[in-house]
Amino acid sequence: MTRFSTPNPDFAARVRDSFARQRFMTMLGAELGKVRAGHCEIALAYRPDLSQQHGYFHGGVIGTLADNAGGYAAFTLAPADTSILTVEYKLNIVAPGDGTRLIARGQVAKLGRTLVVARVDVVVEKDGHEKPCAIALTTLMLMAGKSDGPA
Repeated sequence: MTRFSTPNPDFAARVRDSFARQRFMTMLGAELGKVRAGHCEIALAYRPDLSQQHGYFHGGVIGTLADNAGGYAAFTLAPADTSILTVEYKLNIVAPGDGTRLIARGQVAKLGRTLVVARVDVVVEKDGHEKPCAIALTTLMLMAGKSDGPA
C-alpha cells in the first residue's frame, strides 16, 4: 500500500463533515468508516429497498458506494481550499451483492496535480465472511479554490 502525505492535517474531519452533508448517502443509510490519507471505507447494511429483483444489493447501490469511497479517498489528499468531483468511474461487478452488508474500500493509486485515480474494492459480508463483489477504478478532478460546501 502506498503511503501518502496530505497537505491538510484536518483531512479526516473535513471528509467526515463533507460526508455528513451528502443527503443521498444518509437516505441510503451508508456509514463512513476508516479515513486515512489516501484511503476511505464506507459501509451499508442490507435492506430490501436497496435490492434488485433477485434480492441482491442493486448494482446502482454498489456503484454509489464505490464512487463515494474512491472520491473520499482522493479528497483526503486535497489541499484545504480544494474540492473534488468524479470525472468517471468504471465498475466491474464480479459477484452478486448477496449478503448483509456492503463495504467499499477506496485507495488512491495515483495523485496528480489535477486528477486523482483511485481503486475501490467492494466486498459483501455474509455469515461473518467477506466476499469480493465489485472492483472500481475512479478518476477524480481536484478543483483548487472551490469550496466543498453547497454552491
